Amino acid sequence: MPFRKLNAIQEAIRGENLGGWLFWNFRHRDRLSDDILELSPGLTNSRHWFYAVPAEGSPVKIVHAIEETHLDTLPGEKISYYSREELNSALKTLGGKSWGAHVSETISILSYLDAGTAAILESAGLQLCSAAPLVQRFKGLLDETGIESHEKAARHLYDIVDECWAMVREAYAAGTVLYEGDIRDAMLRKMDERNIATDHPPVVGTGINSSDSHYDFSGRGAPFKEGDVVQFDLWAKEKTEKAIYADISWVGVFAKNAPAQIEEAFANLVSSREGAYTFIEEELSAGRRPTGAMVDAKTREILIGHGYGSAIKHRTGHGIDTECHGSGVNIDSVEFTDQRLLLDGACFSLEPGIYFSDFGMRTEIDVYIKKGKPIVSGRDRQFRLLTC
Repeated sequence: MPFRKLNAIQEAIRGENLGGWLFWNFRHRDRLSDDILELSPGLTNSRHWFYAVPAEGSPVKIVHAIEETHLDTLPGEKISYYSREELNSALKTLGGKSWGAHVSETISILSYLDAGTAAILESAGLQLCSAAPLVQRFKGLLDETGIESHEKAARHLYDIVDECWAMVREAYAAGTVLYEGDIRDAMLRKMDERNIATDHPPVVGTGINSSDSHYDFSGRGAPFKEGDVVQFDLWAKEKTEKAIYADISWVGVFAKNAPAQIEEAFANLVSSREGAYTFIEEELSAGRRPTGAMVDAKTREILIGHGYGSAIKHRTGHGIDTECHGSGVNIDSVEFTDQRLLLDGACFSLEPGIYFSDFGMRTEIDVYIKKGKPIVSGRDRQFRLLTC
């Protein structure tokens, strides 16, 4: 089957004004290269191979003599080597250009190239820079079909939140003991009924468990108790090829009315989310493309202004595409600082969270950029706590 991605790869390279994109693997350490080049992870990979795609012209394949057919599915000139000296000579033919490589000092999930191999490449005259912006252009920007898939998934998730909170209200009114697992199981059933799928069960956390952003449990989990803060976090995509995830979080209180402390914390949390969205909107309207780091910094500034600096435990958003935590720009200025731009087609979450010793809360919406404007997917986002 012919390789059909070369034009898209070269468009990404030209979009970032680089000389080329350098792919590499050894013992399948770089799953990103395998994925983009459509190479089987089951292929024997006991020797280094390199696939150098220039911004213009034909690619170059550098393969070991005992595995010289490994890149035959890809277009380009083949150079075979068996000794380190021959490998160095082949690599020197690529010198004098700036190559995007899978290295990053900040975005660890995209950093596959080891330091030793990078040193070999640089000694051969290659100028290496991070391919993170290339990865976003190639994998992390949604087209119209992707946006439609994302919107469908988002609408399903919003409906599931409504239906599951109705179950919470019914249990509260009837005085029935309700467990976290009852709601999580219901969410999974409802996903299956809507023909959407998740890579991990949703988060349903009550009381102190809401203070754990990655909370999980076995069995039925903890029971809902009067006055508990309740955190929902769910993500899913359609069961179709190249479907795009949606990922949302809602907060409620297992009570008729929320305590003033909880109301105030949630209102301030929402103000940081909305402040981030407004910041993106204003920057784009002014003809500027903000970075993920800039949006995260704005969100943190608002939360810190409300006195919640010590309650922030994680970044405030991540890229979304065929994976829930995708290849595009993350909203992050402190953990894995992301200086990539919010380009048209970028899809990401805005999810500020604050966590205390006895409860926590996180509000999450998804946003994508279309024709220079930010659009919130799904339907009406949460501005008021869910109550019983």
